[in-house]
Amino acid sequence: MVGTRKGAFVFSSDSGRREWKSSGPYFKGEEVYNMAYDRRSETYLASVISGHWGPTIATRKGEGGEWKISKTPPKFPKSSGLSVARVWQIRPGTEDQPGVVYAGVEPACLFRSDDWGKTWKVNEAMMNHKTRKKWQPGNGGLCLHTVLVNEKRPKRIIIAISAVGTMKSEDDGETWKFKNKDVLQDFAPNKYPEYGQCVHKLAIHPGHPDVIFHQNHCGVYRSDDAGENWKDIRNNLPSRFGFPAAVDANEPRRFYAAPLEGDFARIPLAGHFAVWATDNAGKEWAPLDSGLPNVSYFTVLRDAMVNDQEDPCGLYFGTTTGQLFASSDQGNHWTKITDGLPPVLSVSASAV
Repeated sequence: MVGTRKGAFVFSSDSGRREWKSSGPYFKGEEVYNMAYDRRSETYLASVISGHWGPTIATRKGEGGEWKISKTPPKFPKSSGLSVARVWQIRPGTEDQPGVVYAGVEPACLFRSDDWGKTWKVNEAMMNHKTRKKWQPGNGGLCLHTVLVNEKRPKRIIIAISAVGTMKSEDDGETWKFKNKDVLQDFAPNKYPEYGQCVHKLAIHPGHPDVIFHQNHCGVYRSDDAGENWKDIRNNLPSRFGFPAAVDANEPRRFYAAPLEGDFARIPLAGHFAVWATDNAGKEWAPLDSGLPNVSYFTVLRDAMVNDQEDPCGLYFGTTTGQLFASSDQGNHWTKITDGLPPVLSVSASAV
């Protein structure tokens, strides 16, 4: 599922993942920031900035259904003085939470639906957090761009906000605590604050949900205790700066990153894009670029690289210049699914 600046596209294949068929574009000319497939209800969800409805969420039942725009999308209460600019993330809840879907929005807050995405309610604890007035936006806005849920502990939710940091709730969103211990913020006088870090993306292993990898503005980190402690694992990575993050579906110590030159030159190093992988939880890294262009100055945005749940694990990424690449062997070999898409904002993958 590919969200772009001018619509959404769906690519499908058999279990071999060698030949792909496409459908779309859906929502022609409109920005689609994120897509998800809820296997519990066989429903597609898409975050759309509609010219008529504004920021909203659309749903489609199954492969042949029609997209339906929500008439009651995530919306702050009038008394808050806040207005949703876009929905950055859609995340279905756990198997033990039928009907539950989460949405992360800009300005940063979490919303929840209990009816499969038809209606939404703001998380008041986050909206009214005592530190909220001090939150500052990152370059892309004050966005809640990552929501992690835990099948083993449904009441645990971990979220990431740029440029605020990581927060965790152990009580289904009733209370929130910052989890940014030892995460560097080197662009401010206080190098290790409680909050104010610019987390770019978090990735969790579904079978080992205490293992979380973290691509930050100022480093790459791993936590083995669900975000309570973070360890810098950049080591031999050529850059600490990047946006996407993915964890291998079968090997929790295998993690994928996409380093860029840096904050002020957000292009691949030496004009050559490569996905980098570690097999030992960040002790050593190696580039994976077989089949990728020798010269490439595109960028892969924070939600534009994803893994599937197959064995061996597949990887997919879309670029700001409209290419979609795939690997069915843990990134060791890449093929181009298509070229000429609008700039890619997000890539999501699911078995159906």
